[in-house]
Amino acid sequence: MKLLVSAIEHSANIHLKALLPHLGEEVELRGIFDRELGEPMEDLRSLAIMGIADALKKLPFFFRLADRMVDAAADADRVLLIDGSGFNLPLAKKIRKRHPDKEILYYILPQAWAWRRYRIPVLERTCDRLLSILPFEAKHYSPTAPIEYVGHPLLDEIDAFKETPPAERKRIAFLPGSRRSEIRRLMPLFHEVRRRLGEIDARIVIPPYFHPDEIDELYGDLSAFTRDPETHRCLLESDFAFVCSGTATLEAALIGTPLVLVYRAKALDAFLVRHLTDLRYAGLANLFSMDFRGRPMHPELIQEALSADAMLREYERFDTERYFDDVLALRRYLGHGSSARVAAILGGETAG
Repeated sequence: MKLLVSAIEHSANIHLKALLPHLGEEVELRGIFDRELGEPMEDLRSLAIMGIADALKKLPFFFRLADRMVDAAADADRVLLIDGSGFNLPLAKKIRKRHPDKEILYYILPQAWAWRRYRIPVLERTCDRLLSILPFEAKHYSPTAPIEYVGHPLLDEIDAFKETPPAERKRIAFLPGSRRSEIRRLMPLFHEVRRRLGEIDARIVIPPYFHPDEIDELYGDLSAFTRDPETHRCLLESDFAFVCSGTATLEAALIGTPLVLVYRAKALDAFLVRHLTDLRYAGLANLFSMDFRGRPMHPELIQEALSADAMLREYERFDTERYFDDVLALRRYLGHGSSARVAAILGGETAG
């Protein structure tokens, strides 16, 4: 089977890598993905964007790349789009227009349930299968939409989980995110909290792609921390975590590490999020928990609510026993990983 794949973001390639062992050797990958996974039509390193000015300069390149993908779809048996809605949703529309009978599958859907809901009918019209990783997502689509919950990829990608709640707090993880702006805003708080916690083993997760000189500029003096490039291992071995809003908060919750979500954005970005979305919580674990518990799992400190005092207050009063009960419920709620089901669908298995 010739499978045309668009995995244009780093996270999409993590999910694609987990999917490949389930597909079998008869599947031939084409399209956009990490070079370590095959022979892509474009090296993802050339797609990296730094800031709005860089994005505007590269727009013609992305338009040409989309046209190349549309051409390549003619010889593909199926098209698999993974996340990356800014590129993949327009691409789906172009492929559907040029090749109306081509089967298009979208895995890890745009969060149209949270904002820009007008994308939902576009997805329903454009894609043959909508492969959701959020159990509640289908209820936001029409009853006849070709959408199915396939499981959550983190349950494939995380290889070890806590089976009991931490009995004490000796090792604390600090995860300031992967974007430079996030790191610069959070590190002064992390330094202060680490100092005030005193005699602990403080671990900090630093993405492996930062240059040593850049680390010094972004993170400051890290002599009071132990560096760790492995998010899952660090969370598994830690008794508590302060985590920048993002996928890592759900990773911590699934692994079973008590956490406080922290985030501070530019004032304009925060204003837009508050006024353009219906989200009550930033963390996915909290959104899931509202669905199966009717309450959030862990604290969130965002914008003006975020301070070192607030972080330490939430740390001190955190109910670990109740949280771990929610952790077990979260694992049951998500059920299983998604890779095997997505592979079965790509192999021709029907919905159900």
